[in-house]
Amino acid sequence: MKRIDVIRTIVAYAEMDDLIISNLGFPSRELYAVADRPGNFYMLGSMGLASSIGLGCAMGTKRKVYVLDGDGSVLMNAGSLATIAQYASNNLCLVIIDNKVYGSTGNQPTHTAGNTDLVALARAAGNRNVTRVRHAAGLRAALQRFDGKQSIIVVDTEPGNASVGIIPIRPEDIAQRFMRFLRNTAT
Repeated sequence: MKRIDVIRTIVAYAEMDDLIISNLGFPSRELYAVADRPGNFYMLGSMGLASSIGLGCAMGTKRKVYVLDGDGSVLMNAGSLATIAQYASNNLCLVIIDNKVYGSTGNQPTHTAGNTDLVALARAAGNRNVTRVRHAAGLRAALQRFDGKQSIIVVDTEPGNASVGIIPIRPEDIAQRFMRFLRNTAT
């Protein structure tokens, strides 16, 4: 499974009012190519903060919040796992796409290519509903279990970026569009 396959699966599960927060670089570009919508927030320059932004959104709404994050970004802000364990409500689903490389900067190995286990790290931080999946059927099953229960899903994937273009929306326009969506569909 590649990252874009994970993104397609999550988009298929997300309802129109759900929020999707995406890690910077190729994950955001791939999400934009698969399903651009106002409820998507594309990170364009804040590595390691997708999970924190997703947590903030989840705390401020009752709708489901999916966060597409990468192994390198989560390792850069590993403290977010403890914060999620402490404050996350049942509407947050953190999906960590673990391809064991920094995919947006040239495929340099992350620590998950060595001894670091993100499932063990998330559990050690206090998270209870943590699952590792390695194939599409496992991801679909984990997403079905997310309903009504805060979840962290670590998805083992192959490295590689899809051939997608640059997001043609300015960062300030992404933020304004997302905030309008939140106001106009408030729940």
